[in-house]
Parts: sequence; C-alpha cells; structure tokens
Amino acid sequence: MAEVNKNEKRRSDNKPRGKREDRKPVDDGLDKVRVDVRLVQKVIKGGRTPSYSALCVVGDRKGRVGIGTGKAREVANATEKGFNAAKKNMITVNLAGTTIPHEITMKYGASIVKLMPAKQGTGVIAGGAARPVLELAGIKDITAKNHRSNNKINTVRATFEALKTLQTAEQVAENRGKKVEEL
Repeated sequence: MAEVNKNEKRRSDNKPRGKREDRKPVDDGLDKVRVDVRLVQKVIKGGRTPSYSALCVVGDRKGRVGIGTGKAREVANATEKGFNAAKKNMITVNLAGTTIPHEITMKYGASIVKLMPAKQGTGVIAGGAARPVLELAGIKDITAKNHRSNNKINTVRATFEALKTLQTAEQVAENRGKKVEEL
C-alpha cells in the first residue's frame, strides 16, 4: 500500500488535491480585458468591510464577445470571477466584413451608445469603455459615440446590447418574408 502524508489534504474522492502552483490555466483562445475595478465597502457594526468589483470583457476577435462582473475581497479573485461570468455570457456578433451592418443606438441606464459603420481602414474610433468591447468582438472599422453618462458599467452593457441586436440584410429579409433585393 502506498504511503500517505497525514498533512496532505484530500478531496471527497480520496485523491490528493495538488498544490495551487501545479494547476495550469486553461488556454481557451480568448483575449481578456479588465475594464474597471471599484472599491466597494459594506458598513457593519465593527466598521467597514472592503471588497472589489471588477468589470471584465472577453472575446476571440473573430465575432464572439462577452461581458461579466465579479465581486470579491481581493482584486485578483474579483477579476477571475468577472472573466468566468463573461465567458458564460458570450454572444456572436453579426459583422459585415470588418465593420457592422448598420447604424444602431442603444440605451442602458443613463448611458446612450451610438455605433456607426465605417469604411475599411478607419480603425476603431471609440472612447471610454466601449472600445474594449468593440475590439474584442473583432470589429476593425467603426465609429462609436457615448452620450449622457460615462459610467463604465452602463456604457459596456449598452455597447454589448447594441452588438447583440445587430442584424444582417439577410436576417431582416428572412424575418419579413422577402428577398434581400426587395428591401
């Protein structure tokens, strides 16, 4: 019988757990960006309890993007939770070459984001928190404008919702029961 170290931690299936350093992160081919980290504090009887909230974006730069938020007592844990939430919340964006098929305006909270297609070679002209969402979605030529609020969470969510509702001409024609030429 194999000797077992009594101090070694065991899982429920009675196998050794292994050290944290030995675990390798899984490479899933996604690029990750942490857009924002906020210090939030819960006031309790004994004082304040600090924790961190992280807003994260993941994407493969080929038409798939996701957003997520994580909250924990440490920045690293909050960021990891945010990336995991973003991976679960991924969508496929309808692209027209290197840009989007049509102009769209989306409101989330007080933030209004306007996305406009651009000619090839224009690049990503977007400010604030909208830029990482557009870049990780794989959009290379676009113009975006944030109106009213520059709250990063609402701006990212408005951009995400706008990308989610984009439709190609073929999809619009199919929904209306017509041919693309009739539109």
